[in-house]
Amino acid sequence: MISRRPFGIDAGSYSVRSSCRMRAVLVSALLVGLTAVSASADSGVPVGFVPQDPLPAGVTITPVDGGPDYYGKFSPSLPSGPNFFPIGVWFESVLETADVTRDKAAGINTYVQLTDDSDLALIRDQGLYALPSVTSPQASGYLLSDEVDMWAGAGAASWTGRQQGEGQVCTAPKPDCGYTVQEALSAQLPGHALIYANYGKGVTFDLKNPEAEHFVNTFQDIVSADNYWFTDPYICSHVEGGAVFAGGKDMADGPCRLSAHYGWTVDRVRSLVRPGGSKPVWAFVELGHPFAETDSLTATAPQIRAAVWSSVIHGARGVVYFNHSFGGTCVTQHLLRDECGAEVRPTVTAVNQQLTSLAPVLNSPSISGLVSHVGSVDVSVKAYEGHFYLLAAATENRTQTVSFKLDCGAGLSASVLGEDRTVPLDHGAFTDTFADSNSVHLYRIDGGNTCGLGLS
Repeated sequence: MISRRPFGIDAGSYSVRSSCRMRAVLVSALLVGLTAVSASADSGVPVGFVPQDPLPAGVTITPVDGGPDYYGKFSPSLPSGPNFFPIGVWFESVLETADVTRDKAAGINTYVQLTDDSDLALIRDQGLYALPSVTSPQASGYLLSDEVDMWAGAGAASWTGRQQGEGQVCTAPKPDCGYTVQEALSAQLPGHALIYANYGKGVTFDLKNPEAEHFVNTFQDIVSADNYWFTDPYICSHVEGGAVFAGGKDMADGPCRLSAHYGWTVDRVRSLVRPGGSKPVWAFVELGHPFAETDSLTATAPQIRAAVWSSVIHGARGVVYFNHSFGGTCVTQHLLRDECGAEVRPTVTAVNQQLTSLAPVLNSPSISGLVSHVGSVDVSVKAYEGHFYLLAAATENRTQTVSFKLDCGAGLSASVLGEDRTVPLDHGAFTDTFADSNSVHLYRIDGGNTCGLGLS
């Protein structure tokens, strides 16, 4: 459980590396900001769009965070361009070719952190990518740290060099030294490499915004936070989920353990990025039983699918799966490989296949103000190659009929991707059923036009 620490910040603890990284982020953000446009703007539309008609009033087009070619700015790095969507697995071991083959078959394309005895050449040989925490010629970038906001806190005090579980982390119990840890770890990595860091409940719940923003904006090029809403025995408490959604009271499982809260976590991290939209935010989703406590839970296949799509709808540009079970009926470090994962592997594989096939859509700009809806759902709208794509995820645990209305580009029908069915449109409107809080429907609008928003 997280300890509560006093807040404090030492703004003078920037290294040369992090100062250069911050300047690069600011330049990138300015370039990204120049591509966002609304109907009232005079500067045109984002690169890649060929407008054929004036944009409808109130419509805003926003590029994906960091821009579509973000990864191309770093070396080593992940693939740049529209066809790659990062799908990672956390802290795996790769000892033989069969390990990579099985993970690849499940749709994994990126390893985030690896055991010391892993062979990164096996990963590269099969066309996958690795973000280890130690330098390697086979790396495609590096992991800086995991949850340093929780085990070292928000501060610039001296660091002992120890990490979580190794004894006293900061040279004195107070103040904290998380910023110092990030500076020291960053100095050990190549200056132009893609750097990723994951944070935890410090950034999402405990810290004040200035402290959380310092973590999010200073040390890495990709950022995420892991809140396990389905399985964490503490996350519904009055100081965590209850502080956000229940006015500071403990929450019951029903209103707390919702897939929509994974989208909230992505929103929380994205809200801390300065300038807004200047770097990608990834999502973290648990696959099994990541807590050993007797009152912890096991994630189900429908929950996993819903958590992933809620995160993507809220702007996640990648997904990392926590692949370990420390409790429950089967303890394993390799959930997607072992029999423990038999119940969730088919769903995870299908989700990953959809993410991969839709990568050009997910990497295209988002369109706001074009689709209205009535019902408790989160919605993201994309336009790609002559089609609108409408991604919708339920936010309440009830059966509901949701209505959608396109204000422009009325199509003839909506193909529900992965469900082998279509829904007819009537003057740009249609309805569909969402059975519960884990319901997600992905629509491609067929026929009609995209109001001049189709990609060139």
